[in-house]
Amino acid sequence: MRLVIIGPPGAGKGTQAKFIQGQFGIPQISTGDILRKAASDHTVLGDKASVFVQAGKLVPDDLTLDMVTERLSADDCTKEGYILDGFPRTVPQAKGLETWLKGLGSQLDRVLYLNVPEEALIQRLAGRRTCRGCGTLYHLVFEPPRKPGICDDCRRELYQREDDRGNIITARLETYKAQTVPLIKFYRERGLLTEIDGVERAGKVKDQVFESLV
Repeated sequence: MRLVIIGPPGAGKGTQAKFIQGQFGIPQISTGDILRKAASDHTVLGDKASVFVQAGKLVPDDLTLDMVTERLSADDCTKEGYILDGFPRTVPQAKGLETWLKGLGSQLDRVLYLNVPEEALIQRLAGRRTCRGCGTLYHLVFEPPRKPGICDDCRRELYQREDDRGNIITARLETYKAQTVPLIKFYRERGLLTEIDGVERAGKVKDQVFESLV
């Protein structure tokens, strides 16, 4: 199963990708995680990517595409399939992925679009916290940890990512509307798009997602 999850920042793409991974046993490929690791490791790509991420902008398409296709060439993806979370984010990226897959005699099976209104996204992002250890996501209102500021699972500190702060949130949403929204039309025209109401709690959204995949 070869899937893509698209939607605005804060729509819950990563959460739903993990649900799919747990249910179907296919790897989740998160470009956000890849980029953040590269940045923390201070690789050449990571240092370049950090400038764009911290400004709420997208990493250039060619760098992102090369990194993603390298990951998709790994054994787990070629054998089991994959869930692409956070990629593609632009039509050029989508076309690049499409061309790469055609070269392998392959194509995507489904594109899930999580649709969430902007006012709900701002509330979600502003309250989101991430574990420094295992990367688990929490929300101060909707999914708070049992002990404030501490991860339930690994007991590490929770922090607010730079790109979840006020001015960066606004920039991310504007970037999404300008560059990522056209993906909806792109994949709808190819008959691959399934729209999911992403406003509900994660469990209810999961039920919609699973229903669309059976």
